[in-house]
Amino acid sequence: MAPRLVHYSDVENVYDTPERAGRLAGLLEDLDGEDALLAGSGDDTSPGVLALVEDGAQALDFFDAVEPDVETFGNHEFDHGLAALRDLVADSPQTWVSANVWADRDADERFAADAGVVPATVLEADGATVGVVGVTTERTGSINPEATAVEFADPIEAARDALADLDADYRVVLSHLGRRDEELARAVDADAILGGHVPTERRDRIDGTLLTRPGDGGSVVLEIDLATGEVTRHSVADAPLHEGVADAMRTRLAETGLNEVVGTVEEPIDRAETTLFGGESRLGNLVADAYRQETGADVGLQNSGGVRTGDPLEGEITAADLVSVTPFEERVVVAEVPGDALREAFEWAASPDLGFAESGWWHAQISGATVAWDPDAHRVESVEVGGEPVADDRSYTVALSDYVLHTDDEFPSLRESQRVERWGIQYEVLVEYARETGVAPEIEGRIAEVSDAERPEVTER
Repeated sequence: MAPRLVHYSDVENVYDTPERAGRLAGLLEDLDGEDALLAGSGDDTSPGVLALVEDGAQALDFFDAVEPDVETFGNHEFDHGLAALRDLVADSPQTWVSANVWADRDADERFAADAGVVPATVLEADGATVGVVGVTTERTGSINPEATAVEFADPIEAARDALADLDADYRVVLSHLGRRDEELARAVDADAILGGHVPTERRDRIDGTLLTRPGDGGSVVLEIDLATGEVTRHSVADAPLHEGVADAMRTRLAETGLNEVVGTVEEPIDRAETTLFGGESRLGNLVADAYRQETGADVGLQNSGGVRTGDPLEGEITAADLVSVTPFEERVVVAEVPGDALREAFEWAASPDLGFAESGWWHAQISGATVAWDPDAHRVESVEVGGEPVADDRSYTVALSDYVLHTDDEFPSLRESQRVERWGIQYEVLVEYARETGVAPEIEGRIAEVSDAERPEVTER
């Protein structure tokens, strides 16, 4: 008895790239079999351009073709509201497991139980039984305004309780906890934790429990032999193409009406997570400049995690291409921020504390300001706005996504009480900026590592 798990996660905007969506489906279909269980660990319906238009339902084309066995919620499953998610769960072929998401915990009412969501399930593959539990980060209500109406219990306690009730040959947790997977592994008795939420890959063990994470963007699938613990990495780029899925996404994209060309890029603009979280990036500059030009604020600020990874922007750029960069129904707002709070925000951007990121990443893309930071010490050395050091005794106007003021996970010194103006939806602001200004961002030395400060040139990451 040697069941295999086929693990995908955080495919997010893969649906906006029809060929990649088709190859992901082709790979999962190729790896499936009577001894296999196809498992997703969240953020497999949103965000993205098609997700915005279809409320995440474009994922049903993919799910119906692949027929996964089991799935849990990521924070982005809630992007389009509870009713849309409940409908998606009811219409999808896989079993959704969620041990810590409640509609009303006091009333013992689990979210979407009427649509088929269960805290755990037992599946069979190759003559063995596999018990599967699902948990989602309890910070979801903070990082997703559409999830504030449901309750997220402690995921580790919920996983422990759900696993205790399982009678199976193997025990698996689908986890959308990010860096808390280590804590989870030490707290529960499980053979494997299939993780997500952090956009980098993982394959290791903690206290005898296998931990896996395929990264984001639907680029990698991990195959796990539960009997041996062996993990095989499969690249989606090399997979056979599922024409049905690819054609479905092409058709949906054509129907969005977002195919207007709004600019041309001569030098490809990279969208890899190592670029977006590595300091100054051309794409981050484009977004932050758009916010500042639209509002006339002193500073434009974009959280790095709010710029989505994907294929490079190159050649003719459509409205859909730019919507995919920040595909959220969030408004650009202006906040009036005291100087000490602005400096504190940039100090947070250098910190290692964000649960869905790696230590040493930088979390802010900026316009109108310059920052010098030490990535090894997680410390900001200097902050200037308009060429002058930030002064504690004055206030600065900052253009940013309303999400940043909502969440207490990111930039905690920036608060809703500081909001003074609301502007347009962030992707609409970006598209209009491209129409008026073009799409030609450059690296300008806005964010410099202290160790690089004496270099005569700043090069593209």
